[in-house]
Amino acid sequence: MENQILEIAERPRAGDPSLVTALEAGKVLYFPNLAFEPTADELKLFTPAIRDPKSRNISQDATGRLKGAAGDEATQQKLAAMMQRFREQAEGLLATMAPRYMEHVRRGPVSFRPSVVETREQSWRADDRRLHVDAFPSRPNRGERLLRVFANVNPEGVPRVWRVGEPFEVVAQRFLPRVKPYSAWQARALKALRVTKSLRSEYDHLMLQLHDAMKSDMEYQKNGPQLTMPFPAGCTWVCFSDQTPHAAMSGQYMMELTAQLPPSEQYDPDASPLAILTRMMGHALV
Repeated sequence: MENQILEIAERPRAGDPSLVTALEAGKVLYFPNLAFEPTADELKLFTPAIRDPKSRNISQDATGRLKGAAGDEATQQKLAAMMQRFREQAEGLLATMAPRYMEHVRRGPVSFRPSVVETREQSWRADDRRLHVDAFPSRPNRGERLLRVFANVNPEGVPRVWRVGEPFEVVAQRFLPRVKPYSAWQARALKALRVTKSLRSEYDHLMLQLHDAMKSDMEYQKNGPQLTMPFPAGCTWVCFSDQTPHAAMSGQYMMELTAQLPPSEQYDPDASPLAILTRMMGHALV
């Protein structure tokens, strides 16, 4: 399998076309020398107890509102300030790499993940230790891209171990023959029952089917084309998580920024999952 991880030793140059081309091809851009550095005071926040046990992660939306955090008001203010600082650094990285994106992105949440990955108990569909591409049952996005910046901020030097799979088009060729046909009336019923926040398009249906088909195929999980990558503490990596097959196997303490981008605003719109699936299906999907 072609290496799906591109290591960039130096800080990226503004508008470097090679980085954008690799990113839009579904590769992971890995910056081993680009760290987000918590302050000594912020390191006091690095405990699993900082997360409300009712929430999977701690998140901060684009308006600064914090969700999923435990602790008193002063603790939450300190946490919010750290997460805002990470947002500024991550958005600055995206603006340097792909200035066109930042003119069109919808700013998504920042999350802080203080829990140990390998001891998490989840259903097979929610288990992110299985190779998958991101797709969300209740939030149809009609092809909008999920661009994510990750940073391993583990203060004890523990790596964040990922598995990274084969290119998206190969995944689609492998699993599309297994997917159930799209049903417009079922999509309307799901919206009417408020199972989905908006109408699920055929694109959203296919992405969910691919997500589930990948996660449920244990032979593929074990023996499918993939590589294991231990992202060390103090590094940053970037990918389109709706395009790059990935699985988070182990680690603790990570920060993540999500930015959502219309596929029409990519440098190469034909490289998007929407364009790939449209070509493969032979008709419009949204």
